Amino acid sequence: MSELNVRQREIVERLRETGQQSINELADLYGVATQTIRRDTNALCDQGLARRVHGGVAPPANPVNLNFRARSILNEAPKRAISAAAAAMVPPGSTVLLGIGTTVQYTAEALMQTPDITLVTNNLEVASLMCGVDHNEVHLVGGQLRAEDRDLVGPGTLDGYRRFVADFGIVSCGALDPDHGVLDYKQFDADVSNTIRRAARQHLLLADDSKWQNRARHRVYDFHTADHFITNRLPDQATWDGCPVRLV
Repeated sequence: MSELNVRQREIVERLRETGQQSINELADLYGVATQTIRRDTNALCDQGLARRVHGGVAPPANPVNLNFRARSILNEAPKRAISAAAAAMVPPGSTVLLGIGTTVQYTAEALMQTPDITLVTNNLEVASLMCGVDHNEVHLVGGQLRAEDRDLVGPGTLDGYRRFVADFGIVSCGALDPDHGVLDYKQFDADVSNTIRRAARQHLLLADDSKWQNRARHRVYDFHTADHFITNRLPDQATWDGCPVRLV
């Protein structure tokens, strides 16, 4: 995926927050020609971040199927803030299990400066990042390649995590629901999160506020199950008494 300019990133955020956008309105908003906006939005559509409609662009028809690199720029600032808060909790010498997703990738980036940690992951982006770090030990658990999500899946993946007793287990999720807790789009992803949770002394759930808008059908666990739930916003209607929430 090619690098997005600032205007394109803002358009992606506007699509996520308010829905369909008019080419003419975007041109007025940014003070540029409609041809410039069309070039920007055509690139977004080509990369799966938007969908062409008459006179404008709309959010993707099925955002669940956005590939890993496309998802990584959505709501990037809150994800990085959440990831930094999680990484700050991990002292040198820790063993850390990392799950899938872009927020976990950002956490790995933040952990690159923490010495003498042992990382265990099925996340290929995390493994790739750590190729440039010589002061940490990295274990990549085996499985079948899931190319669009940049990870490995299968029974061997779960068995690989179970071989460790870790200081921290760090995961994200597909969706958050005030009534039903933490959800994911695929049962295997839910299984990975629960396997990591059971193999770690402390379990961190990381999720930005865009996850409240998503709908997924596979239950992972209740919010109270995590030792730390790090996010940037909570829905007003929910009750969080006793829940281990940390807002950033």
